Amino acid sequence: MLKPRLFTRSLTRTFPRVGKSSSRSIANRQFPRAQVASAYVARRQLHFIRSITTVTSVGAALALWQWLTGEKIIKDAHAESPPAETEVVFEKPKKTKGLGKEDVRDLISSQHLQVKRSWENPGVYAWGSNSGRVIAPDSQDTFIKRPQRISFFDGRLLRDLKLDRFFGAAIDEKGNLLQWGTSFSPSSSNPTLTLQGKNLQSLAISRDRIFGMSKDGKVYSVPVSQEDQERDSKPLESTWIPFWKSRSKIGYRRIEPQNLSWGEKVTAIAGGSEHLLLMTSKGRVFSAASSGLDFPSRGQLGVPGLTWLTRPSGAYDQCHEITTLRGFDIWKIAAGEYHSLALDKDGRVFSFGDNSLGQLGFDFNAESSIVDAPSLIPIQRVYAGTSQTPQVTGIAAGGSNSYFTVDATKVASQKDDATSTRGLGRVTADTWACGHGIWGSLGNGRWTHIQGTPTKIPAFSGLFEYDEVNKVTVPIRLSRLSVGTTHAAAVMNNITYLDANSKSSDNDTNWGADILFFGNNEYYQLGTGKRNNVSNPTYIQALDTEAERKVRGKEDHRFHITPRKTITVNGRSVSVEQKVECGKGVTAVYSGL
Repeated sequence: MLKPRLFTRSLTRTFPRVGKSSSRSIANRQFPRAQVASAYVARRQLHFIRSITTVTSVGAALALWQWLTGEKIIKDAHAESPPAETEVVFEKPKKTKGLGKEDVRDLISSQHLQVKRSWENPGVYAWGSNSGRVIAPDSQDTFIKRPQRISFFDGRLLRDLKLDRFFGAAIDEKGNLLQWGTSFSPSSSNPTLTLQGKNLQSLAISRDRIFGMSKDGKVYSVPVSQEDQERDSKPLESTWIPFWKSRSKIGYRRIEPQNLSWGEKVTAIAGGSEHLLLMTSKGRVFSAASSGLDFPSRGQLGVPGLTWLTRPSGAYDQCHEITTLRGFDIWKIAAGEYHSLALDKDGRVFSFGDNSLGQLGFDFNAESSIVDAPSLIPIQRVYAGTSQTPQVTGIAAGGSNSYFTVDATKVASQKDDATSTRGLGRVTADTWACGHGIWGSLGNGRWTHIQGTPTKIPAFSGLFEYDEVNKVTVPIRLSRLSVGTTHAAAVMNNITYLDANSKSSDNDTNWGADILFFGNNEYYQLGTGKRNNVSNPTYIQALDTEAERKVRGKEDHRFHITPRKTITVNGRSVSVEQKVECGKGVTAVYSGL
């Protein structure tokens, strides 16, 4: 029975009684809720019918497939049998009967053969981009996928080598500058002598200039382009005739720090795309603009507020002392494309310049991605809670990346118990990286776009080996880290042996140092023969695989780089070693003095 409805108009009014006819009409009325329920039931029934149809069709199809192929859809399950024991296969002995001592050594050790060839055939191996005819000057190939000799340098020793995709620069044994590549001269097919008689020792390059430092600390700035060398002002130079000077053959500039003390001279240089760093024998650091195309504008000069508009009067490439570093005894410097590093003798690292990818070792800050004053990198923070005291021993930079080698010494902590004091004073060698890692150049096995906090490179950290001569376990450090724009090569400072001689046994073989490559491989600059980027440091094959196979057959062995040794070259006794150089999309290994 329906309840009567009340109206606010009249509280005394009552509804009439509902009769039979009214009750019948109300009962026959369709309410909205009933309509929704009926529609829902209909949809559910239709869905059920479709499901039954689908399952039946799939089952029929599977049954037909099983009948046609004779294979079971659900295969029988059996308990796994225990794995068979791995058979140990030993290397078959080499056939050495009738061979001389050196032939036996070459046959049983690839490393010995590599060391031997590096001494007998000094020169330059190069690979990567050849778009500027730097890697193979006489070839039109766009890429050189594996190490290949530059024939011009066969039998030559070099003091230094720097490579770009479009130009190359080298210092020969006499200290003269050699240049080649399409940026030097479109018609260039072989390296050409340019700056001569300066007794150059080391090189740095920018976008359009080459910097050479002489043994007496003088720094020369030479245009990359041969045309610019002929057009620029040619300074007066002293001749062998007393009080007589003549014009130089090419145009160049001098980069001279001012106010040097008595006996102070430039001892190291490092260059980025637009800036140059100079370190003196007194531990002072200077910076200068290094490109005629753009003035440094990302703080990489280390002088707060210095821009093209605020620069002091004088030459655009004049030197500026980084006064913030005054008082710190700086002994190593490094430069990336747009950032700088400085390391003092107490193990403190200072960075300045562009930090848009975390290359300064600080977390990226979108509001201030440029740091124009040297700032201390807190390396101690990455060792917090490890009971280790870090000491930075080396720095390297290139592109948008920075690297630090660290000696971490175990010390006692308040949480240690009696069993934890074991190993106190033990030194562990670690390597850290920060900056751009999307191409694998962080070397940590990850593809990280921005890495502000330094991340450890496992392949170069916590390694030890046993020194059989001194009967002690020693950490394996990095001997050298060469960093290009987007890739790097690391030479390990592992124990080497170069004393095999005619009086020692046939099994007495030489071996060199391990070398690994990682990072971007767009131009085949890693030397793997493939084009994929590598985020975990990897070995490559021996430089001269053809010579290896002639002696050792089809066996492939990894490349070992030859450390320094005094040998006889062309009848002269010289101290020589193989060095690796990573550039912009290119890599080279050369015989260096």
